[in-house]
Amino acid sequence: MLSAILKLRQFCAYQERSHQETRYKCLELGLRGEEVEEAIAELVAENFLNEERFARAYAGGKFRIKQWGRKKIQMELKQKQVSAYCIKKGMEEIDPDDYAAVLLKLADKKYQSLRNETAMKRRYKTMQYLLQRGFESELIQEALEQIAKNDA
Repeated sequence: MLSAILKLRQFCAYQERSHQETRYKCLELGLRGEEVEEAIAELVAENFLNEERFARAYAGGKFRIKQWGRKKIQMELKQKQVSAYCIKKGMEEIDPDDYAAVLLKLADKKYQSLRNETAMKRRYKTMQYLLQRGFESELIQEALEQIAKNDA
């Protein structure tokens, strides 16, 4: 158990981890049942594991590096079984002005790449692309209207 705890400390110190990822790592290291819960409790007590900190790092990173929208980030955090409270805290890492700027930049880049398509098809494909990246449809509509105005 002690060597497993040491490995788990390294695992959590390397980068922020969710409780779920840590549980899987415990199983990989051969811990079972009550041992898993004890290990996680110890990591939380030693501040190696903090779900709110994980949610903040994850949301901020996925937005800044991969330029994902809020909906995709929230969905991924839910999939990692992060609590609703921590997801909400994680979303605070995304600056609204930066979010709008990234959305507009991505929308414009995609729209311009579809020069050979009809206006309606360009709009549709750009919208689908941005929805896939997790942006909200009403914000996409606003961005597309702004691009269409500038393009005309």
